[in-house]
Amino acid sequence: METDVLVIGAGQAGLSAAYHLRRRGLEPGTGFTVLDANPGPGGAWRHRWDSLTFGAAHALHDLPGMPLGSPDPAEPASAVVTRYYGRYERGFGLDVVRPVAVSAVAEGDGGRLAVRAADGRGWQARTVINATGTWDRPYWPYYPGRESFRGRQLHTRDFRSVADFAGQKVLVVGGGTSAVQFLLQLNRAGVGTLWSTRRPPEFTLRPFDTEWGRAVEAKVSARTRAGLPPLSVVSATGLPLTEEYRRGIEDGVLVSRGPIDHLTEAGIVFADGSEEAVDTVLWATGFRAALDHLAPLHLREPGGGIRMDGVRVVREPRLLLVGYGESSSTLGATRAGRSAALAAVQLLATGDLRTRRQ
Repeated sequence: METDVLVIGAGQAGLSAAYHLRRRGLEPGTGFTVLDANPGPGGAWRHRWDSLTFGAAHALHDLPGMPLGSPDPAEPASAVVTRYYGRYERGFGLDVVRPVAVSAVAEGDGGRLAVRAADGRGWQARTVINATGTWDRPYWPYYPGRESFRGRQLHTRDFRSVADFAGQKVLVVGGGTSAVQFLLQLNRAGVGTLWSTRRPPEFTLRPFDTEWGRAVEAKVSARTRAGLPPLSVVSATGLPLTEEYRRGIEDGVLVSRGPIDHLTEAGIVFADGSEEAVDTVLWATGFRAALDHLAPLHLREPGGGIRMDGVRVVREPRLLLVGYGESSSTLGATRAGRSAALAAVQLLATGDLRTRRQ
């Protein structure tokens, strides 16, 4: 199948890109095609645990052309976003093709990029907008003894309900918002908790406003322009010192025991030499960009990252990358989707799609 622009992923960035492609005259099918690995709308949000309510989730920014409105803050975020994205896809006739798990993007015929799916289907595109996010690539840090720990280990991606931890002592590992929310939920349910972070938690009183967002994006952009891997979200943003978080600190719930030295069969030894028996380790250690399918294009720089110029991949001008680096937040993803659509339309207009810059 041939198309001018292929969008991989129907999350915030992918839907934003599709909207702007359609606004500029490209039609679903021959003009652009959106592929998504999920069985239905919602992107990564559809997989979030039910206890993550919309009010407790990171702010979700409106997609272009259709405001989200004011959902019930007590409703699960997964339900809110799945409904919103589905309404958006239908409202703008985006005709997302799913489920399609893309396995490889490689050199195609006639200067096009070849996109292959795990089920054998294939597409040829003049340019590709990659918006695959991070959910499919959870990061599990290695510590000595992790393989010998006899308790349960799970990642943020596997969390379902605090009821699964009744009567246990749980170590939550990670310095981000997910770790903090897990600790508070577990504590409210009467579950014993411990918290481990590599560095002291970085709580900040700075408002998470537009000015702050621009400063964070500039910090992340400096790395991706240099071909370095993006920073973790919390290292770029810190944690907002809300009243709820302040109470958690005062109650001793949000107080880190510091980094892990190693795991034992029954528990954890911290870097300060102290030891604790635990039943479960919950690795709230974040995600990495899900880009393995782009490996045939050889995009990595010596520094380990992909060198970017905004949303353009420097080594492969036919590829536009959104949801990576500075565009990994929902606000950044929405803007990056627009930028990618404009860049794709410009590439199609100039016809200069085969030049590779080193």
